Amino acid sequence: MAYVDGFLLIVPTDKVDEYKKLSKLAGKVWRECGALEYRECVGEDLDVPVGRPFPKLLKLKPDETAVFSWIVYKSRANRDAVNKKAMNDKRLAKMDPKSMPFDFKKMSMGGFTVLVDA
Repeated sequence: MAYVDGFLLIVPTDKVDEYKKLSKLAGKVWRECGALEYRECVGEDLDVPVGRPFPKLLKLKPDETAVFSWIVYKSRANRDAVNKKAMNDKRLAKMDPKSMPFDFKKMSMGGFTVLVDA
């Protein structure tokens, strides 16, 4: 059964284009290392009347945007191997966490077992 890493983060709206460039590179690296799918999605219709809207959950400021991302792998073991390989890739190793277009402290992430694959 597939395994998914999920991410929810806050990106300053004026840094979305910079984040997109970083995401394209990361997606290329993860796919080359064996990930089945890599998606980065920018919030658009977030002011919904049902449940707890992302802006409220994330305490978004007017100049911030929610980004929802996921990476799909063959299995958890495959995820572990792909992540190890990707994190050692020289294209990512040269990146300085302090210069990222988002705050790592405001990022949420986790690994998920697929419950339904319809």
